[in-house]
Amino acid sequence: MTENVRALIICAIAVLASIASEVYLRAQMGVGEWVRTDKDAPPGMTMIVEACCGSGRRLTYHVPLPAGEMLMTVDSAFDGADAPVLFGGKPSGETMAIKRVDPLHLTAVVKMNGQQFGTYKATLSADGKTLTVEGDYTASVGGQPAGKQTEVWVRK
Repeated sequence: MTENVRALIICAIAVLASIASEVYLRAQMGVGEWVRTDKDAPPGMTMIVEACCGSGRRLTYHVPLPAGEMLMTVDSAFDGADAPVLFGGKPSGETMAIKRVDPLHLTAVVKMNGQQFGTYKATLSADGKTLTVEGDYTASVGGQPAGKQTEVWVRK
């Protein structure tokens, strides 16, 4: 085998490994655009998940409102540390402490001004296409009623 053919084969293997790795990471880590589909979802609500913060993610929620759109963003290292929740780019007093349990599961503690008001458990389906988030709110904060809620997100 000539050096040129050997180099071409090695290059092709590296490209295929890179593509396979990216597909695996997207499926396992939830990177991409998601649409909320459960019965309680505001019509047209979406979430964009991007890599950031080392091995963490930036979550950007778009919530259509009659007078425009509400934009909520949180950058989390997925290490369980409190991360500020921004509304329209400004601090809101809310934090999320998101922790990756394994490639398909996350937990989160949400606080307002340092006081915990809820928890989440999120499960990504094995095929990476559906994210189910179970919330349990101990207090009503920001229009979110106390009690349990399930959100279903589908990859766009």
